Amino acid sequence: MPTPPASSPLSEDKIAQNLKQIRAEAGFSLSRAAEATGVSKAMLGQIERGESSPTIATLWKIAKGFHLPLTALIEDANRPKILGESVFRTVQFPGSIAVKIVFPYDPILGAETFHVRLKPDQCHQSQAHDAGVTEEVFVLEGPLEVLSDGAWKRLEVGEGLRFAADQSHGYRAGKDGAAFLNMHHYRTA
Repeated sequence: MPTPPASSPLSEDKIAQNLKQIRAEAGFSLSRAAEATGVSKAMLGQIERGESSPTIATLWKIAKGFHLPLTALIEDANRPKILGESVFRTVQFPGSIAVKIVFPYDPILGAETFHVRLKPDQCHQSQAHDAGVTEEVFVLEGPLEVLSDGAWKRLEVGEGLRFAADQSHGYRAGKDGAAFLNMHHYRTA
């Protein structure tokens, strides 16, 4: 089986196609999508035209507004999910973190899994995700600090934490950096 590329930049074309399709399926105008997501109509239009590389924060706002998982915006919506094709593809978010997609969103499980690597002393804070979203973090290299319930909690290699991600949260590496598995669990109907 060929090895997928180690890292790829975020594809504006893929995100543009996915956002257009998601908005059309919801029957939302750009104005209605802006109201639902908190992302300006102008920015949504730029994303749909492939003129803007959205940050991970912007993509989470869009995902939250449409009540969708993150991979709904960054994966090829029309390609069948074959284990060797989508697993381990790394997506670099402009000016932020890179996430490796371990398992894209599975609607039966209501979950998606990422491998996240933080550079030495890197901190990433995330806005609240959609209501009911839970995250699990399992530290592979560390230590790692996780901001949950307003307090930083230190985790060592082999330790994990489950927390409500529908509130602000964050991740902070020490002087040697950190790597962790990050599982997102969504409410299923």
